[in-house]
Amino acid sequence: MYQRILMTTDGSAVSNMTACAGVTFAEQMGAEVLALFVAPEYQYPVYVEIIPPNYPSEEEYKAAMQTAGAEHLQAIIDACTKRGVKCSGMTVFSDRTALKIVEVAVENACDLIFMGSHGRSGWGQLLLGSVTSKVLSHSKLPVLVHRLIEKPTD
Repeated sequence: MYQRILMTTDGSAVSNMTACAGVTFAEQMGAEVLALFVAPEYQYPVYVEIIPPNYPSEEEYKAAMQTAGAEHLQAIIDACTKRGVKCSGMTVFSDRTALKIVEVAVENACDLIFMGSHGRSGWGQLLLGSVTSKVLSHSKLPVLVHRLIEKPTD
């Protein structure tokens, strides 16, 4: 049914648990996985005439975010390897995370976006998560939202 599934991660315990469920789903569908980490764009210091010497350069920032992204994506890649699911990972930069997720999914011929929800109850149910909610409203691709019932231990 699905050939290529985009899974996002931010490196959090919630994200890692969602990714494990996503890998199981991909295995059941016989689909490959594209794991994605969206890092925020580099920000120049505001209201500072001289950049402080300890402030990272744009190149240093991007290198650090690539490293962080690789670490965050590794959990998904390892889970895929363990289950025999074909997987690739990428780190991209954007301050508009939800739109970037949709864009990457389309550009990489994904036919499903697999994302998490925090599984809140009561009034918290109204707060699906700003990124997940925005992806749902902007994507023309199907989006499967995995609801996390239990809060993970960090």
